[in-house]
Amino acid sequence: MFLMNPPTVRQAQRFTSLPDRYRKRRSTEWSNANQGGREIDSFLEGPVVDDDGNLYVTDIPNGRIFRIDAKGEWDMVAEWEGEPNGMKFIGPLALLVTDYRNGLVEVDLRTGTVRPHVSRRNTESFKGVNDLTLDSRGNVYFTDQGQTGLHDPTGRVYRLTREGRLELLLSNIPSPNGIVLSPDERFLFVAATRGNCVWRMPLLADGSVSKAGQFFTSYGPVGRTDWRWTRLAACWLPTRGSPTCGCSIIAPSRWR
Repeated sequence: MFLMNPPTVRQAQRFTSLPDRYRKRRSTEWSNANQGGREIDSFLEGPVVDDDGNLYVTDIPNGRIFRIDAKGEWDMVAEWEGEPNGMKFIGPLALLVTDYRNGLVEVDLRTGTVRPHVSRRNTESFKGVNDLTLDSRGNVYFTDQGQTGLHDPTGRVYRLTREGRLELLLSNIPSPNGIVLSPDERFLFVAATRGNCVWRMPLLADGSVSKAGQFFTSYGPVGRTDWRWTRLAACWLPTRGSPTCGCSIIAPSRWR
């Protein structure tokens, strides 16, 4: 991969790891489909941080959410028959979670209770929802990835409005994964993992998308999976399956 300005490489240090009491290696339906059938004890995703500095992560194959405090201590706060992935706070003690098996669900962190939020569209099940982002008006944008890829570029992006209306924005993405809005909420960005790129879509005044294009293109067998805007409007993109596996920072000077 040619880079006009080679990036600064920084070595990461391990902060904490899943305690042995939560580990039990086994094959699951999810690992058979997504990890080549190997036995795994967890697959952590969807990091979010609360106002007290606690980190929350999902464990997809085992249907769990963990809380990690500033000292690196772990507690399981919810467990259910699901495959949770991305999540966002919708209240001080409430999470909205994309559950690959059950659609959008709400999790009460006080009790660990899980209840459906949106499980189907017009009686049709989702392919397998992956990640979500919220705008300042309370609308929820989320990806419906399933097992899509270049062989089946039918991954979807939905918007769930504040009024409860579910709108299909895109239906032709090869493996839509991480999703984020630009700081001014005029553009929607989606990581197309199996296409090894990030899509950029202007959001028009009527709420529709138009002239979707590739904002960033990478290389390797598997592309970007998730990303976030920093205060400097830069993107962090975890990279899988490439010689530079890790997190990249891209300063999008022309994302508009």
